[in-house]
Amino acid sequence: MSNKPPPPRPAPRLYLATPVVDDPTALLAALPDLLAAADVAAVQLRLKETDQRTMISRIKALAPPVQKAGAALLVDGHPELVARGGADGAHLPGIAALKEALPSLKPDRIAGVGGLTTRHHSMDAGEIGADYVLFGEPDAKGQRPSSLAIAERLDWWAELFEPPCVGFATSLEEAHDFAASGADFVLVGEFIWADPRGAKAALIEAEAAIKKGFAAAPVDQEPAGEEHG
Repeated sequence: MSNKPPPPRPAPRLYLATPVVDDPTALLAALPDLLAAADVAAVQLRLKETDQRTMISRIKALAPPVQKAGAALLVDGHPELVARGGADGAHLPGIAALKEALPSLKPDRIAGVGGLTTRHHSMDAGEIGADYVLFGEPDAKGQRPSSLAIAERLDWWAELFEPPCVGFATSLEEAHDFAASGADFVLVGEFIWADPRGAKAALIEAEAAIKKGFAAAPVDQEPAGEEHG
């Protein structure tokens, strides 16, 4: 057994959720500058429901600028469109959707999962092969746990499990707090696009909040994978 101290936890990175995309023209124009402004690890593409051919064409249009910036493009739902559109993976809404999608996504593509309402479901997701777990997104009725409950879930996961965890932040304060709580990634979306100063300024500010939160994290925090329970 080595007595070397565990490596420090890497700083959390941004995960940007798009608005619901119908016509991708405006987003295509904005993405290169936006992704150059901050360290965005992945972009979650939220597509307006329409016919498959149209959705695939939108994925094909948006994948290159995201990937050229060094980020992964993940389709929100629709794992059956990922390979055909040239995306890097899918974000799946719950454990049942994850189980159904894994055969078509693995081993070449990313399978992330949210909609995990219990710790048991979260552990199941990690055990069956989720590439990340997302905590804090609203449910179908728009309800979500309190910020404190999300932070506690992130802290619990980061201490015990190896797959990355993502905190769904609806404000700069949550981005800060989730980074401090052990999130490997912080998902930001609506409050970025709604910022009156523009999405670029908001994204830069969100990255700064994440860095500040990470710097404020307890120094003795265990990195993922040190314990198993």
